[in-house]
Amino acid sequence: QVQLVESGGGLVQPGGSLRLSCAASGSIFRLYVMGWYRQAPGKQRELVATATSGGNTDYADSVKGRFTISRDNANNTVYLQMNSLKPEDTAVYYCKVVNVPYTYWGQGTQVTVSS
Repeated sequence: QVQLVESGGGLVQPGGSLRLSCAASGSIFRLYVMGWYRQAPGKQRELVATATSGGNTDYADSVKGRFTISRDNANNTVYLQMNSLKPEDTAVYYCKVVNVPYTYWGQGTQVTVSS
């Protein structure tokens, strides 16, 4: 089993920044992919950004140029730096990791962008 602890969500004004963190612990073999997804009210969960153990990253078009995903492989932690936040970024953000061959989800952290 792998446990994920997320932190960093909150309320921020449009144009502001937040940094999310997700730390993995437990029976870790290889965290092949670590990433972030989000789900807004009434919408399906969608990919925000992912990063592989080899350093490849992928972003949703809606966050390119504003969000940056990074990994601290030594500490099994993934970060999401979110800049220039918009009201449409409001959602519950979930950490997802692939510990081959299993997939784990975090409990979610609320991000609200509002004036």
